[in-house]
Amino acid sequence: MRAERVSWSETQGWNFAGRGLDTADLILYFGTRQVLADGGRFRELKTIFPVAHIVGCSTGGQIHNSDVSDDGIAGVAMRFDATRLRVACEPVRDAGESHACGAAIGRALAAEDLAGVFVLSDGLNVNGSELVAGITSEVRWGVPVTGGLAGDGANFGETVVGGDCEPRSQAVAAVGFYGSAIRIGHGSAGGWDTFGPRRRITRSVGNILFELDGEPALDLYERYLGEEEAKGLPGTALLFPLQVHDPAHPDHEVVRTILGIDREARSMTFAGDVPQGWNARLMRGNLDRLSAGAADAARQAQSGIGDCGESEGVAVLVSCIGRRLLMGQRTSEEVEAAAAELGANISRLGFYSYGEISPHAASGMCELHNQTMTVTTIAEAA
Repeated sequence: MRAERVSWSETQGWNFAGRGLDTADLILYFGTRQVLADGGRFRELKTIFPVAHIVGCSTGGQIHNSDVSDDGIAGVAMRFDATRLRVACEPVRDAGESHACGAAIGRALAAEDLAGVFVLSDGLNVNGSELVAGITSEVRWGVPVTGGLAGDGANFGETVVGGDCEPRSQAVAAVGFYGSAIRIGHGSAGGWDTFGPRRRITRSVGNILFELDGEPALDLYERYLGEEEAKGLPGTALLFPLQVHDPAHPDHEVVRTILGIDREARSMTFAGDVPQGWNARLMRGNLDRLSAGAADAARQAQSGIGDCGESEGVAVLVSCIGRRLLMGQRTSEEVEAAAAELGANISRLGFYSYGEISPHAASGMCELHNQTMTVTTIAEAA
């Protein structure tokens, strides 16, 4: 496997670091919605890399090695020696279609030698939990599903995704990797602290939360945030995510981020399921622990690919936009912490997302996470 960094800026256009992989098999790219939405950058990539699969999405910031940027495009070109690829792309008009969309992608990619799936999804019109459940229902157990939900900065206006087509809203794209040579590593970790009492989810439907301990969820949330912070919802909620878990499995915790609120219904819509009967606690960030979590995720992902000899590898870092907003000027610290755990032969890129997809560290089940750093490593065996 060979990998080459790819980038685009308004002043310099496309830039390629290295040998020029014009016969690349796969291009992954991440950029701002404004840069991607007209499709021009995709068409240029298709001209430069005519035989490659080209998959990308809009973001809340691009990660390129140890840099984080709000401008341009960060990407990577990959050429494989003994790995087949397949791309699936499906529409998803609203959250209710999430499971069916995921199942359609799973069916399109399923095969005995499927070794991993990397998925990019619309970040606003989807229930990420149901999307992942749909994919995993159609592929065999043990196939890692990783990736993330596209972003739109802190605007929450529109996100776009492209899978061998111009990026568009209300779409999900996924790459399947096939064969015995490919190595897919994965890691996911948080670093947030819980605070306040543990509460019970007394009324919810899918990813919409109505009541905690019998009280309107939005009332409780606004009380914790205070008057000024409450005015900025849903954006300010990125700094105070919700940890939820099944009381029967207390070690299987997941974090949920708010995507929207309904002030009239006093409800909150999350990126993934918040099941009725589960427990919930508010969370807040600890900058040092967030960086340590990023390092932990990278360490997990690196160990998953083992010794790949001289094969170059790629690490795709997907971190939550909430982490970036909290860390501010210290955002690069979590990227650098992850980089320190990855080898010299690993090209790093990624994006800030509205949700992260990775197997759970405790259960091994592939699912949606929020407020985590997830790392996917891709390499071929020596």
